[in-house]
Amino acid sequence: MPAPQNPSAPDKRVHIPYPGNTNFPFSSAVIVASTVYLSGHLGLDPATHSIPNDIDSEIKLVMDNFRETIVRSGATMQDLVYVQVFCSDVTLFDRFNSIYLTYFKFPLPARAFLGSGTLLFGAHFEIQGIAVKNSDA
Repeated sequence: MPAPQNPSAPDKRVHIPYPGNTNFPFSSAVIVASTVYLSGHLGLDPATHSIPNDIDSEIKLVMDNFRETIVRSGATMQDLVYVQVFCSDVTLFDRFNSIYLTYFKFPLPARAFLGSGTLLFGAHFEIQGIAVKNSDA
C-alpha cells in the first residue's frame, strides 16, 4: 500500500491513497492543515472488491472503510464535523441509521442523507465527510 504523501511544510496537502491495488482516480482523503476531506466511500469488500448482497453487511463495510480512512488520516470518528450519505433507496434510512449510530459517541456530526440514482458497483450507500483533527467534538 502506498504511504501518504508527507508535506514538507504545514501548508501543504497530504494525500491519503486508497488501500490495496485500486486504480481509483482520486485520493481516499486529503488533509489541509488540521482538516481532513474524505472522498466518497463504498461498502466494497476488500477481498472481492464487490458489494455484498446483504444490506447490513454493506452498511458495516461502508462504515468500516470510512473509519479506516479517517484513522489513516490521523483523525477519529469524533473529529467528523460533517457527513454526507448518498443512498440509492431512501427506504433504507432507518436501517442505515441503526448501524451508523454504533460508530459514534454523542454529539454527532452534522449530516445529510440524500436520495441518489444508481451508485457505482451497484452500491446502496456512499459516504463522504469532513473532519477536523483534535476538534474535541
